[in-house]
Amino acid sequence: MEQFSRQQRGQGMVEYLVIVALVAVAAIAVYQSFGQVIRNQTAAMAKELAGEDGSEQSRQAQSAASAAAAQGAEKGLKSFTGNAP
Repeated sequence: MEQFSRQQRGQGMVEYLVIVALVAVAAIAVYQSFGQVIRNQTAAMAKELAGEDGSEQSRQAQSAASAAAAQGAEKGLKSFTGNAP
């Protein structure tokens, strides 16, 4: 009986680790797509808080967001394999 309980705990831990790994991969993918946008927005906010003009960083964030949206629209499951009809 004790061995069965230990196996269940081990299975639960493996399932938990798989979920954590999937969340980490998703977070990396999101950061890969929108990382530049986040950096530019943070830079713009930092400049504004320091009393400087952050409009250039805001424009860069807008263009990076547009580029990320276009890249996201291009990539799909059909374009991923490269040989889908």
